[in-house]
Amino acid sequence: MKIFVPGRICLFGEHSDWAGGYRRINAEISKGYAVIAGTNQGVHAEVKPHPSKFIFRAVLDDGTEVEPFELPMEREALLEAAEGGGFISYAAGVAYQVLTHYRVRGLEITNTLTDLPVKKGLSSSAAVCVLVARAFNRIYDLKLTVRGEMELAYMGEITTPSRCGRLDQGCAYGNRPILMQFDGDLIDVKEISVPQDLHFILVDLMASKDTKEILNRLNHCYPFAEDDIQRNVQQYLGPINQDIVDGSVAAIAAGDARRLGELMQKAQSAFDANMQPACPSQLTAPALHRVLNHKALQPYIYGGKGVGSQGDGTAQFIARDRDAQKKAIEIIERDLKLPWLELVIRSGRRGRKAVIPAAGFGTRLFPATKAVKKELFPVVDGNGRAKPVILSIVEEALSAGIEEVCIIVQSQDRDLFEEVFCTPPAIENFNKLSKEHQKYCEHLMDIGNRITFLSQDTQDGFGHAVHCTKDWVGGEPFLLLLGDHLYTSRTTDSCARQLINAYESVGQSVVGVEETAGKDVRHFGCVTGTWKDDNHTLQVSEFAEKPDHAYASEHLQIEGMNNDTFLTVFGQYVLTPKVFDFLDEHIRLNIRERGEFQLTSCLDRVRKEEGFSACRVDGQRHDIGNPQAYIKTLATFAQQPTEG
Repeated sequence: MKIFVPGRICLFGEHSDWAGGYRRINAEISKGYAVIAGTNQGVHAEVKPHPSKFIFRAVLDDGTEVEPFELPMEREALLEAAEGGGFISYAAGVAYQVLTHYRVRGLEITNTLTDLPVKKGLSSSAAVCVLVARAFNRIYDLKLTVRGEMELAYMGEITTPSRCGRLDQGCAYGNRPILMQFDGDLIDVKEISVPQDLHFILVDLMASKDTKEILNRLNHCYPFAEDDIQRNVQQYLGPINQDIVDGSVAAIAAGDARRLGELMQKAQSAFDANMQPACPSQLTAPALHRVLNHKALQPYIYGGKGVGSQGDGTAQFIARDRDAQKKAIEIIERDLKLPWLELVIRSGRRGRKAVIPAAGFGTRLFPATKAVKKELFPVVDGNGRAKPVILSIVEEALSAGIEEVCIIVQSQDRDLFEEVFCTPPAIENFNKLSKEHQKYCEHLMDIGNRITFLSQDTQDGFGHAVHCTKDWVGGEPFLLLLGDHLYTSRTTDSCARQLINAYESVGQSVVGVEETAGKDVRHFGCVTGTWKDDNHTLQVSEFAEKPDHAYASEHLQIEGMNNDTFLTVFGQYVLTPKVFDFLDEHIRLNIRERGEFQLTSCLDRVRKEEGFSACRVDGQRHDIGNPQAYIKTLATFAQQPTEG
């Protein structure tokens, strides 16, 4: 398994993590707030289980190979290595914490590349800690959320001589910007949605700073301020910082690069006024200010500030746009001759495309499916209009703002589906239709212009059907709808729209779910996990394909839900293109389940790699996959009004 963990850059709120920690001693101190994001550089590794040892092979950012680290997977040996200090101590510290809290065997990690500069305020040690926590989590399926990996990594790092703050392990969240709140020993994390790309540049100042001296001097200002210098430090890391961070969250959520630049300048100015006097030997930072004020850069940036513990370590700029970022980098190379890193905080690209598999035979509806594809069975919608099932599903997708739809069919059935969407009735039949139906004919042809048909001639399972659309999807997130389910919403947003809204909020793959009684759970895919803040979306910790009642009762119960009630798959997904990596692998290696290439196991791998959410849909699914369900759907689907 390959794993990548980025470094992290603190966009705003340096030092507020440890400062907010002093609230456990002095409740008058303000909470700490910070906004961080992952870098594009980090720690790359290949990991695999080992029966009895913890092995770590490392490569530093300059290409130097660290002597392989190998220990028995025993608590005493790991703790001794962790307390010994040095680069490897971070990995050993996390392994020690894992073994303390979980029943696991060994692990072998080969760090294939580290392109993250160390000791530059980008949390290279924290990235190693998160790497080890994530490796154990994925190899042994510990069912940790990203937050859980972050906490385990922090526990591991403080097992070493390092006394990092709580900020560093935020790199666990990857490139997504997050807001962190620090209140004594408590920490809260909230992801921030980004509507458009934001372009940053990090500049290695190639100077020196004494981070220990900075932290020593600033910590003397806590927990009780004794003079104006100490009061100013607490004021900056408290109310001033909170005001700046609040503004930055709003600016990021609005995609407002100009406002972020203004806040960077405000933050640096306030830092200089309030923090510099507490440690002038390190925080006067002439190299930092020379770069921040370089005249040639100003037309291409909105603002800049220091990074990490500040001082002459690293500077960050926000560029006006992508082209300006390139121009600024050219100037940094030409005039300043300093190393740089490029950082782009990317928007969560909204789903434009939908995929609907419709190539199955429909064995449970035989012999009717010998004459008519099940996706072409008639249903009557809430407006009394008779439609083929596939048309209702396509309209569900379009109601969510989808622009293009791909229907997967067998080659010999393509003409049947094209007849629905692409072929108008013969003119003599068209003239017999009512004006309303003639208008609806035009609507059908418009829909047909947005549909692509792809063939799945070998019936190799749901996962194989989805894989057929890889090139068509083209590296974008996409909506996936089952071809034998219909949907009605209880809100003004369609079920698919609710799911896309959830995706745009959480920035990771989402599966629609609904509550199902224990007696019925064996008929459906099922998920479990922990609720997010709104108790509407769930961070998924496990997918189970049609579990029996006993397994569901023991493993899939969710806090806050009624006993013997579970969350089952609704028949709609928004998936990132990462799923195709795992479908590729399963097909290439012929990894089959029940004789076919399945989707669920690949979704679980996406969960481990990127995280996965579930959205409790406020609506109802209607199954047509068997005769009894079809009879029920004919009655229930027509009960709610629909548009179109």
